[in-house]
Amino acid sequence: MKQERLDETAIRTALEQLAGWTLTEDGIAISRSYRFKSFRAAFGFMTEAALAAEKFNHHPEWFNVYNRVDVRLTNHDAGGLTELDFKLAAAMETAAGARVAG
Repeated sequence: MKQERLDETAIRTALEQLAGWTLTEDGIAISRSYRFKSFRAAFGFMTEAALAAEKFNHHPEWFNVYNRVDVRLTNHDAGGLTELDFKLAAAMETAAGARVAG
């Protein structure tokens, strides 16, 4: 099922619920950089986030080096942000949980 692209108001409202996530300069994606306690914690986060991504059938663009994971979410089919991006971001916040470095 094709997702509908969100308008600017819906994007701003959804972003208010996600601490640490920002709208990219092009306005078609949200991003966040996580820093974890260790590589093992980063990999555990990525594993849990991957399971959520499979459940939603919506997959992140991400980059990992040691304890850092940079994430960018957008919906290529919709040409911008959809509800799925924010659902996956919320799931990633849950997955990050206590793994994030203090």
